[in-house]
Amino acid sequence: MIKKFKYIKDSQITITELMLPSHSNFSGKIHGGHILNLMDQIAFACASKHSENYCVTASVNKVDFLNPIEVGELVTMKASINFTGRTSMVVGLRVESENIRTGETKHCNSSYFTMVAKDEFGKSTPTPGIILTSEAQIRRFTRSIVRQKEGRNRTSRFNSNVFKSEHYMDLLKDSNSKIEINN
Repeated sequence: MIKKFKYIKDSQITITELMLPSHSNFSGKIHGGHILNLMDQIAFACASKHSENYCVTASVNKVDFLNPIEVGELVTMKASINFTGRTSMVVGLRVESENIRTGETKHCNSSYFTMVAKDEFGKSTPTPGIILTSEAQIRRFTRSIVRQKEGRNRTSRFNSNVFKSEHYMDLLKDSNSKIEINN
C-alpha cells in the first residue's frame, strides 16, 4: 500500500458565526459550552476533510477562555491539521471575535483536538500524512509529538499503583488544602 500525504492547506477550515442572545449565559457573555460545541464541529470538519472519513473526538487539550465574547460579535474559528499519527490527527483551533461596529478583534481561545478517523464499520482507519512546508508547520507537528509524550508521562506518574504522596508534599505546603488522612 502506498502511503498518501496531503498538504495542510487542503483541509483547513474557517467558519464565522454571529453570536446571538440565545448563545449567552447569565452574565450576558457567550456561553463557553456554545463555543466548545462550535470548536468540536470545526475540528470534525477539518479532520474529516483531511482523512476523507468520519472522525470522532478522542481528546481536547487545554481550553483556556482568554477573552469574553459578546452578543452581536462575529466569531471566527480557524482549524488546521497540526499532526497526523496512524489513525489520529491533532487539529489546531484558533477562535477570534470581532466587534462589528469598531472592527476590533480579540483572540479568545486556542486549543488542540485529537480526532480519530473511522471507517464505515466504526473501526479506526489509517489517515493520510501531512506535508510540512514551513518552519511553523514543523514546530506545530513536533510540539504535538512532545505534548503526547508528556501526556503519557503525566498519566503514568499519577497512576494510583505508582503514586507516592511523600514525593509531592512540598507542592502542598502553600496550597489551599488541609490533609487529614485516617489510616
